[in-house]
Amino acid sequence: MAGADQRRFLWGGILMCHAASRNFAGLMTARFFLGVGEAAIAPGFSLITGMFYQREEQPIRQAAWYFGNCLAALLGGLVGYGIGHINAPGVTRWELLFLILGAITSGYGLVLAAFLPDSPSKAIFLKKRQRAIAVQRTLKNKTGVLDSGSFRWDQVRQALIDPQTWFLVLYTFCVNLCNGGLTSFMSIIIAGFGFSTFKALLLQMPFGGIEIIFLVFTSFVASYVRSSRITMMAFSTAAAMVGMLLVWKLDPENKAGRIVGISLGAAYATNIPLSLGLITSNVAGFTKRSVTSALIMVAYCVGNIVGPQFFLSNEAPSYPTGMKAAISGLVLGIFFLGCLYVYYEWENRRRDRVHGGVTEIEELRDELSNKTDLEIESFRYVK
Repeated sequence: MAGADQRRFLWGGILMCHAASRNFAGLMTARFFLGVGEAAIAPGFSLITGMFYQREEQPIRQAAWYFGNCLAALLGGLVGYGIGHINAPGVTRWELLFLILGAITSGYGLVLAAFLPDSPSKAIFLKKRQRAIAVQRTLKNKTGVLDSGSFRWDQVRQALIDPQTWFLVLYTFCVNLCNGGLTSFMSIIIAGFGFSTFKALLLQMPFGGIEIIFLVFTSFVASYVRSSRITMMAFSTAAAMVGMLLVWKLDPENKAGRIVGISLGAAYATNIPLSLGLITSNVAGFTKRSVTSALIMVAYCVGNIVGPQFFLSNEAPSYPTGMKAAISGLVLGIFFLGCLYVYYEWENRRRDRVHGGVTEIEELRDELSNKTDLEIESFRYVK
């Protein structure tokens, strides 16, 4: 996908620009454009996955590309620890961190430019017949695989009035109250347990390990157990809530228990591929799907902006107000997931009652249409 590889390349370049920052304004400018580059990465990968795979195949495939994020969380502390011990004349250690990681990111962007296709019909690693098969096998998704990609305002309106859009938006905002605080203050919180700065970096590694465990478990269950995607998302969110409660309530001397707690607090992050998978599986129409993905990314960003505001500097390093906000966000996230599940169940039953079964001809017509899920009578939501 042209946008994905270009943004990945630029994202790495902007990351390297952080090394040139000499004041707060410069750093914030670099951070702003870093966010601009990052914004389309996850939705773009999710859209590509939806183009190539059938709905029942998507949870594991969505998890596969997100596995890289978990692996980075697992090894990131180790990489940071290693770079932090490099002595290079004329370059500080923090500058090296941005330069090395940014160069790797831009380099991988060139790889994507060569091999990542816009659609199955343009995949250079498939033969002509295989491309046709790849397009044909995803028609039954009824999510607009043959959509021309033109922007349609009627689908924008449908995205804005669709209940599933707002349940997903509210869920995303709430759980990212926790994410914003953890990603911003993780090192400080761990250091507050009584560890040095470098040890605090290393102790972030279990964070990635927990993500990998939950990612593998939830994606496999969601793939092989019917109607379990939202249940798995609620499970991961509940595990994160328990983890944050451990950090907040355990005795400060119980370092091991609090490390386990803050590591469990990362479990909700593995819901990202599942939530994006719900969009590719349940939102039909290219424009509607794009707008829904954009709204969810906005909610993700706003949650990450608002979350750190509850971590008050005068409460460091325990941050009780921040912990309460994070836990409340996770509880509300579970609530909105429940609302989404009930909505899907109600809507599927309503459609069965009103429209009943459909003929093979009608099924084929729906598969080839560029309509949205609200317009296709035979469309049923996966949950």
